[in-house]
Amino acid sequence: MKMLKTLAAGIIFSGLSSVALAASNPLSVHVLNLQDGLPSPDVNVTLEKKDGKQWDLLNSAKTNEQGRITEFYPQDKALEKGTYRVTFKTGEWFSAHNSKSFFPEVPVIFEVDGTVPHYHIPLLLSPYGFSTYRGN
Repeated sequence: MKMLKTLAAGIIFSGLSSVALAASNPLSVHVLNLQDGLPSPDVNVTLEKKDGKQWDLLNSAKTNEQGRITEFYPQDKALEKGTYRVTFKTGEWFSAHNSKSFFPEVPVIFEVDGTVPHYHIPLLLSPYGFSTYRGN
């Protein structure tokens, strides 16, 4: 019973520390594989900001063991209003897991208008479909 309480406390603390990290950075992402209901670690993800007709790369990273990148916006930059694109390299990830996928990547384009201090982009993924929304 004591071990179960310790495990539960660790899970709660882990979740709270993820929330605390996310609060200090204005952008986070999360990938959940709907095929097995598990997080998707090691997904390559890029962040770009639109500048006229071109996209400027701001950051790239891999999701952690929980399928998250909790601090995705560059630390040395202030979040600016504008159009951004987060691209999940899903084809690479499925290939690394010996699975076929219809989508080689999933680009999510969104507007930052400054009305909220934190933007969260979750991706619910399967080999032949995906869904995303503005999380918190």
